[in-house]
Amino acid sequence: MSRVRADEEEYWHSSKFRAFTFDDEDDELSQLKESKRAVNSLRDIVDDDDDDLERVSWSGEPVGSISWSIKETASDSTSSLDSRDSSLQKGSSSYAALPKQASSYSLSSLFKGRNKLSSFQSLSDALTDTGVKNYAPELRRPKAEYKDYSSDWSPKDTVRRMQRGKVCSLERFRSLQDKLVLLDEAVAGHDGNVITAVLIFLKRTLRREILFRELEVRQVALCHLIHFLRETGEQKFLLDLLRFLDRTEEVALSQYREHLNIQDVEKRREFLKGCIGLPFSAEDTSHIQDHYTLLERQIIIEANDRHLEMAGQSELFRKYPRKASILNMPLVTTLFYSCFYHYTEAEGMFSSPTNLKKTFKIPDKQYVLTALAARAKLRAWGDVDALLTTKNWLGYTKKKAPIGFHRVVEILQRNNAPVQVLQEYVRLVEDVETRLNLATKYKCHDVVIETYRDLKDRIQLTAYKCKVERGSAEEEKIHSILNNVVRN
Repeated sequence: MSRVRADEEEYWHSSKFRAFTFDDEDDELSQLKESKRAVNSLRDIVDDDDDDLERVSWSGEPVGSISWSIKETASDSTSSLDSRDSSLQKGSSSYAALPKQASSYSLSSLFKGRNKLSSFQSLSDALTDTGVKNYAPELRRPKAEYKDYSSDWSPKDTVRRMQRGKVCSLERFRSLQDKLVLLDEAVAGHDGNVITAVLIFLKRTLRREILFRELEVRQVALCHLIHFLRETGEQKFLLDLLRFLDRTEEVALSQYREHLNIQDVEKRREFLKGCIGLPFSAEDTSHIQDHYTLLERQIIIEANDRHLEMAGQSELFRKYPRKASILNMPLVTTLFYSCFYHYTEAEGMFSSPTNLKKTFKIPDKQYVLTALAARAKLRAWGDVDALLTTKNWLGYTKKKAPIGFHRVVEILQRNNAPVQVLQEYVRLVEDVETRLNLATKYKCHDVVIETYRDLKDRIQLTAYKCKVERGSAEEEKIHSILNNVVRN
């Protein structure tokens, strides 16, 4: 190795070319001879067995590439050789004396790894020799890649390879025992993708009864399969599995989910009616009954309101056209719709908000929150006041808000309520700090002034005087309070 390195250093640091002189009449011939000697001197440097190096052609492209092959083989080898000989003879008579068998090394053979040819060959000539091996670079792959997939991998090794993303064939696992061992190894590996892949293989190659029986004692794999079947929508297979496991409630729920795929509202109503008799739990049975009743109400409300809207008989529908159908909407959306368009209807009407509240047992807090949002959007402040006013058994009235008056203020402010309306409900906020924050945020000056007066906070009251307009009624009120405090 040291000898080769020394020869290489000597070659690259030495010069074999003489200086140019006018006496060199055959200078071109001399350069060719020197080139021949230079190529011959590389014989000891080039290693014949080194097939890992990338060989390149004069075009700078790897040997064996598509573009290199097209360029090199496009010209005929014989015509190129003849044209070169004719041009050499025209240029100088000295070329006629140059023998064709000049070297056992050609540039083509050098860059393609050949070093011993019987006769001189050009680049094009060497390409026509089918016995020559093209030394294109090849990526070395680990020996494990070449193992026989169908016979060499154990279940544990197969799972490990699948976890690394390697391609594995599961067809070699033919017996039930091997398939179950493979499944157990997949579960032990805690990789959901591998477990699912193995389950798909077992689902395809085992009878349902056998698969269900074995999964019954493998709960992790069973949960994966149930989730997979739900995601892929294989409803029949899922129902068969749940029935085998005697999970009657899950069977009923899976059947109930089918209503989502029914677009026709009448067919969906009939389907829900049939679901009421399925073996649900007591709580789920109540929900199914409510779902059916709600859809039935929505069909009636939708038909009546569409008729009123098309006939133009309702001023409310003309002023606020409906943006969407009420069909298949949730209960809260239906309540909001009813409070918006049918708030004053009698309780006996299906579209009445109080009828919906009673039928579906809507809590007071949810009802007040929804009705308040609907009436505030219409800026019906009288309805808002009536909604929040209660009367006790002695006949006295007072304001009451199950959702808290701070939320009432926020809802009213979002719907651009006047300051006078906001101040009325800000005053009803019990927490002093919350009341001051809301009053300051929404510029309810009277509430801020009255709160500082009740707290007897002269400093804060004086500082707040700078936040109101000069000469306004609020400033006069602050002066009056401060003067009264001084007199007292």
